Amino acid sequence: MAEKTLPTFRGTPEQQQKLQEVIDRNKQLPGALLPVLHEAQEIYGYLPIEVQQAVADGLGVSLSEVYGVATFYSRFSLTPKGKHRISVCLGTACYVKGADKILAEVEKKLGIKSGECTEDGLFSIDSCRCVGACGLAPVMMIDEDVYGKLTPDQVDKIIDKYIAEEGGSN
Repeated sequence: MAEKTLPTFRGTPEQQQKLQEVIDRNKQLPGALLPVLHEAQEIYGYLPIEVQQAVADGLGVSLSEVYGVATFYSRFSLTPKGKHRISVCLGTACYVKGADKILAEVEKKLGIKSGECTEDGLFSIDSCRCVGACGLAPVMMIDEDVYGKLTPDQVDKIIDKYIAEEGGSN
């Protein structure tokens, strides 16, 4: 099995300046780390090690403290997210109706696993526990679009629609 490598960090000077402004605005406040990490993720879309190091340096805390907070809270991501975010519900109703097979088909189609992003940055996959559409089980969301009562053979066509909208082919 080939080892996956993280994409190269491509932060811009504008992003770096915004992050520095966030750090400067918050560094004297008690408990600044959490709000700074939230804003850093809004700026970059995720929290790569380079951003974590900048936050640590700017707030005068250790990188291990920043990493500990970033990995403790599920709302933070250490990996980039795709332009189109795919979420497959693995809640009880969906799972019983075959959501694991839907997730497997999405992973096969895109060549990545849950929690990863395609190399071109177009798609990322995550699983979740409930989207509140149990009557449509199994359910997959792409961005804000909900696809219910899915079967594995429908996955390719759905994803192909997003690829075509981007002018690509797969």
